[in-house]
Amino acid sequence: MKKLLILSGKGGTGKTTTAAAFIRFSQAKAIADCDVDAPNLHLVAEQSAEPLVSDFMGGDKADIDPAKCISCGICKAHCRFDAIVENDGHYSVNEYACEGCGVCTYVCPQQAAALHTDVAGTNKLYMEDRVFSTAILKMGRGNSGKLVSEVKMALLKNAPETDIAIFDGSPGIGCPVIASVSGMDLVLVVAEPSLSGISDLKRLIKTASSFGTRLAVCVNKWDVSPENTEAIQAFCEEVNIPFTGKIPYDKSASKAANEGISIADIDCPARDALKNIYDNTMSLF
Repeated sequence: MKKLLILSGKGGTGKTTTAAAFIRFSQAKAIADCDVDAPNLHLVAEQSAEPLVSDFMGGDKADIDPAKCISCGICKAHCRFDAIVENDGHYSVNEYACEGCGVCTYVCPQQAAALHTDVAGTNKLYMEDRVFSTAILKMGRGNSGKLVSEVKMALLKNAPETDIAIFDGSPGIGCPVIASVSGMDLVLVVAEPSLSGISDLKRLIKTASSFGTRLAVCVNKWDVSPENTEAIQAFCEEVNIPFTGKIPYDKSASKAANEGISIADIDCPARDALKNIYDNTMSLF
């Protein structure tokens, strides 16, 4: 199975639009959304069956038993994260501020404070004629890299025999991106033709190349800034990274997203450019 990951240096470059189009072009039977902080591939990846849902257990969070609490305030005085909330003499824990350090459990004279394993997110696995693995991390939770790894493993364990698996990754260079890149055969970076986009591209390539994974680059909305597009192409040539093509600015992309369909299903210039990029990318395997 060939594993293709699609990334971008920042959000809004057209990464998921590209991933959705590639899924349609390839008729991929194994797909995953590794952007667990803000997954949206499901909006264009039609699924009719109900998913298999499971909890993702993250780090510990504190809790205060009101039956044991004597409202002494010692826990609040010692909490470095201001996670202990006092309301009319009653103490509770703000789950979004709590870092699970456990100092409240250590200082509480009544043992009213305790740590418990936190449900940090939700895994979803769609099992139909194709397998679609996705997940969402709860707001304010960490361990996004671990959840990405679970998304990938769920797909690889349940995917049918297929030529290619397509993964829609997270933007940026953080923990979920690092977890996504591991084990991939090829990473396609969707770049933006702006000065910040060029900087983001270089940072992402530096991060991904440290894994020894093969890389390729395409540019979305290239005609917004032909000069910066040329600069990206020159950079790719300089560092010996295949440049697979460029996509024009096309309002049909926004229309397709609003209608919940892939741009691959619309006859438009962006669709034709993406098909060319898809063919060029597949030739790299």
